[in-house]
Amino acid sequence: MPIDHILQALKQVTSDTTPYSMHPTFYTNDDFLEEEIEQLFIPGWICVGRADRIANIHDYFVIEILGESLIITRNADNSISALSNVCRHRGSIIASGEGSAKKFTCPYHHWSYAQDGSLIRAPLIDEQEGFDKKTCKLPSFKTEIWMGWIFVNLSNDAPPLLSAIKPIDEFAKNYHNEEMVSIQTTDEIWATNWKCLGENFLEGYHLTPVHLTTLHPMCPTRLCEKIDGNDAFTGYKAHYVEDYEGRIETHPDMSEEQKRLSQMLWIYPGFVVAMSPNSSVWISLLPEDADHVRLHWGVIGRPEIIGTDEADARWNFANEFNAEDRARLEDVQKGLKSRFAKSGPLAPKDYEGTVMDFYTYVCNKMT
Repeated sequence: MPIDHILQALKQVTSDTTPYSMHPTFYTNDDFLEEEIEQLFIPGWICVGRADRIANIHDYFVIEILGESLIITRNADNSISALSNVCRHRGSIIASGEGSAKKFTCPYHHWSYAQDGSLIRAPLIDEQEGFDKKTCKLPSFKTEIWMGWIFVNLSNDAPPLLSAIKPIDEFAKNYHNEEMVSIQTTDEIWATNWKCLGENFLEGYHLTPVHLTTLHPMCPTRLCEKIDGNDAFTGYKAHYVEDYEGRIETHPDMSEEQKRLSQMLWIYPGFVVAMSPNSSVWISLLPEDADHVRLHWGVIGRPEIIGTDEADARWNFANEFNAEDRARLEDVQKGLKSRFAKSGPLAPKDYEGTVMDFYTYVCNKMT
């Protein structure tokens, strides 16, 4: 199906009074994915990880997002910067891995750069007549920190993230994820479309059938409650069953209701998080191609559980239900390519209303 036909179908789905899923080509078309990258990801805010990964001044790590290598570094004034990791000389990658550095030196010809991206030295060139160091500064990108997560905007002209997601405070601020620290992070590639994973993470309709022995005993489908979103986010509350006794470490600011649910949020285009009273599971979704998505994901917890069996349990639990989701989503991607696959009716809004919210966001951005 051509891109314009997909967009027409998107307009139709978002204007119908009866909610339906999108046509399968919405999730399988490589050309459409390229448009999503240009219209959703490049202009949007992309999560690159937790700020506690660079806890000290001069700490840095390197990450690749959408084919762009970036250096994420903590500056002398404690601010966080995102720099292009491509040398302005002849295009070499400059840094790798993570560590601590006051400057970054390209391994190819030893051009060196300060933490603000300015060129410090270009051996045998910087004294050459007509050479201007100021023209060789590494590109830098807008960054914002939300509850301990670092977000980067590659276009440098996105509206402020924190203003756009201000309404989330009502649901999330009392969990105080900014006080939590990383238990563990990892990178994986799943054989499914990025939108399938985002939609799955943010709908409760699958909780009981897919996670019958993991999440269902805590937060079954029947107790899901959608929250109001906007063009920047959507979400729902996964309420716990009455006799559930886990997740006992809570922040004193949390209401009694918040102590008894996980807050599920999707900050568009590709950040999803399940906030629970003592820990949170988060994923940054980065499309590889129409059939594969890279997950940079992790689990964070309250400082008092770090290094305990409870921290290990939270990480192992997240891996268990993620594996259940992966199995289903990789089957979904295969099914979407069937000649017999088509749109289908969605469940009521408390269970799949977030999917319609996401369709509306894509439609508003791409049509």
